[in-house]
Amino acid sequence: MTNGDTYVNLSIYFQFTMQKIVPHLWFATQAKEAAEFYTRVFPNSSITSLQQIHGTPSGDCDIVSFDVNGFSFMAISAGPHFTINPSISFFVNFDPSRDAQAKENLTALWEQLSEGGKALMPLQEYPFSKWYGWVQDKFGVSWQLILANPEGEERPFIVPSLMFVGDVAGKAEEATEFYLSIFKDSHRGLVARYGAGMEPDKEGTLMYTDFALAGQWFAAMDSAHKHEFAFNEAVSLIVNCENQEEVDYFMEKLSAFPEAEQCGWIKDKYRVSWQIIPKQMNEIMGKAKGEQLARVTAAMLQMKKLDVAGLQRAFDGEYGGYI
Repeated sequence: MTNGDTYVNLSIYFQFTMQKIVPHLWFATQAKEAAEFYTRVFPNSSITSLQQIHGTPSGDCDIVSFDVNGFSFMAISAGPHFTINPSISFFVNFDPSRDAQAKENLTALWEQLSEGGKALMPLQEYPFSKWYGWVQDKFGVSWQLILANPEGEERPFIVPSLMFVGDVAGKAEEATEFYLSIFKDSHRGLVARYGAGMEPDKEGTLMYTDFALAGQWFAAMDSAHKHEFAFNEAVSLIVNCENQEEVDYFMEKLSAFPEAEQCGWIKDKYRVSWQIIPKQMNEIMGKAKGEQLARVTAAMLQMKKLDVAGLQRAFDGEYGGYI
């Protein structure tokens, strides 16, 4: 078994959603349990799809799609190949202008997420927020709960955040400019920089920025402090593609390590992991049964970039060199 073989299982059972970019969480065994926990403790949340697949290189795998207050996530149980860490976390914005009980609701969520987890930054007042805390929950996923400034610009409830550490520390601005150049309907929001005397962070690097990609908000920050983690495949970003043309475009723009390409999985030059997935794949896999499913799976195993026409040929029994 190889990690590349395992990637295939994520792609085969991908659920296409209207959200252009969907965070994907990799668990050893706890995807279903984690999704049930998140949809219980977060408001207005639900599991939207739950499947179990058998006979994969990782054994039986749970594939879960869930919605957190209008924001889509995916998760898989696929073995202990990768470990979720704080390099990609999720801001949770509580806005007093929209919720009179924002601080109380934030505190209640903090208490639930903290149970069995650990505080990375304690819940308290900070210069940038009257009530903020960063917690890694019992499943390893990191959440930054923040009481938003009601006079500031409105942001969605969930905002994924990338922290650039280690050999990519100081590259948050470069990386976000790169992403902004690739996705349509994109622009930068807030910018806050480190000042003099804030070593080891270099003056002028990004303490915080947020930015919209394809209309979705993300955040990024640099941290030159010593961290025992970095970007990895445990949290990846699925890009929902309308057609093969979009697949080709995002693969060409984002993939920087050809050896990491496997069934739509890629790594960009900052080592952030992405999955470039055409919606047609889900349609084909949803119809495939028995021998058809075996043919399409075998075809996919040989692909780096997902090839819609090749998958269709396998589905139709016209192997096209993929068997």
